[in-house]
Amino acid sequence: MADVNRGNRPLSPHLQIYRLPLSGITSILNRITGVGMTLAAIAIVWWFAAGAFSAAYFEFVDGMLTSILGLLVLIGSLAALWYHMLNSIRHLIWDTGRMMDVATVEKTSYGVFAGTVVLTLLTIIIV
Repeated sequence: MADVNRGNRPLSPHLQIYRLPLSGITSILNRITGVGMTLAAIAIVWWFAAGAFSAAYFEFVDGMLTSILGLLVLIGSLAALWYHMLNSIRHLIWDTGRMMDVATVEKTSYGVFAGTVVLTLLTIIIV
């Protein structure tokens, strides 16, 4: 028999009702950081290519990348690199079938976030 109340309720949970689990958020962020690192790599190649093209063009590109906005983008790219690396290590561990219970997944998620902040700050300080 057909469900007569189907039109009175949502067909599936959506983001206004359903809260993504932490593992879902980290998975989405892993994909976003992968794309972000690709864009950062393009910017770095652009910088190298500008140096090979002419001194004036290199100064223009270098000025863009060393501006406040450029430095924020590069710092964000650095954080994306650390996040993606740490989360990928976690995925490699999961591929062995270990550390996959809900409590450990949440702990390692927070560990990835904390590690990203610490390693990004250490890299900025050291370099």
